[in-house]
Amino acid sequence: MGFMSSPNPEPRLTSAKIVVAGGFGVGKTTLVGAVSEIPPVNTEAWMTQTSKTVDPLSEDTGKVTTTVAMDFGRVTLADDLVLYLFGTPGQARFWPMWDDLCRGASGAVVLVDTHRLDASFAAVNYFENDSDVPFIVAVNLFDGEQTHDLADVREALQLSPHIPLVTCDARTRGAAVETLTTSLNHTMRQTANGHDVPAVR
Repeated sequence: MGFMSSPNPEPRLTSAKIVVAGGFGVGKTTLVGAVSEIPPVNTEAWMTQTSKTVDPLSEDTGKVTTTVAMDFGRVTLADDLVLYLFGTPGQARFWPMWDDLCRGASGAVVLVDTHRLDASFAAVNYFENDSDVPFIVAVNLFDGEQTHDLADVREALQLSPHIPLVTCDARTRGAAVETLTTSLNHTMRQTANGHDVPAVR
């Protein structure tokens, strides 16, 4: 009697939580929306004249809404790997929520806008000093152009040498996936304790 070959077992599904953080208006909602395979959940609210006193933004951005709680999306990177994305609100008055959004996160991406680099100082400081979540920094390429050398950005942010600094066009899915993959690989290197861990591709 012959033996029937058993079907290939289903791959064991692994999920990871990635936080997309940064200052006000740097592109967090755009990145989550570009990459999510489900309709992204967001808590966008219309900006009003009253909010301009607490959410200052230059007139040429065209931004008319703002995230008041979080963005949420999901992306499958492989048959056995799903990322759940949580975008933070950027306004200072919502920063107390960051601890809750970062709880259980595997990694974080801090988006920065080189036209308003000062808006990113608080986010970088949070992950360097107030959080144990491994993070990378991604320069959002507004209009698809890189306007500052990454070495200059690293120096301006006083970013530690071991923290990856990359560019990302938050509007495009491919660039967003590449940035999230970089974040995940950084986390794996940080937590491997010297063991060789295969990279995510």
